[in-house]
Amino acid sequence: MPRVPKRAWQRMLSGRRLDLLNPSPLDVELVDIAHGLARVPRWNGQTNGDYAYSVAQHSIFVTEIAAALKPGLDDAAQLTALLHDAPEYVIGDIISPIKSAIGDAYKALEERLLTAVHLRFSLPAKTPAALARLVKKADREAAYYEAVKLAGFEADEALKYFGTPSIATFDIPDFERLIRPWPTQEAQDRFAAGVERLAA
Repeated sequence: MPRVPKRAWQRMLSGRRLDLLNPSPLDVELVDIAHGLARVPRWNGQTNGDYAYSVAQHSIFVTEIAAALKPGLDDAAQLTALLHDAPEYVIGDIISPIKSAIGDAYKALEERLLTAVHLRFSLPAKTPAALARLVKKADREAAYYEAVKLAGFEADEALKYFGTPSIATFDIPDFERLIRPWPTQEAQDRFAAGVERLAA
């Protein structure tokens, strides 16, 4: 019996085949990203609420925090923040301890996918350093609030892992809406609408 070659691509619901080893921007579709991220839970699903807190919703939360940290952030920068976890529509949300264990192989795969996503939406292949720092800061601050409000962390424990937020909840527009888990379709629709608006 002939040996079947190992498959290194994933078929998407849009019909695209995304090559995981050499992803092409031409095979990146917003409908696939939004669909996937709305179904990937943050914190391995260990969150409070009637629904999983999805990566799609987290991405919107991070974008709102980034905009609050730096008022006047342009559309391209906000789009970069919104898409910062886009590779997870393919590879899932792997928690930091597992990423550390996997090491460079995971990081290289993630970077290739993010580059393809950026090129698909006419963003620089590599995020400028200052913007990357801002998005990382917003991501950590989102993680702090998610940890305390959703994932069962005590405030002191969250401070140890994620640091002290520099922005208060009242400075984040619609904080209570953003931290309350949304139904899957709502997360998908809001994420897709955000990308379409910022990429226009």
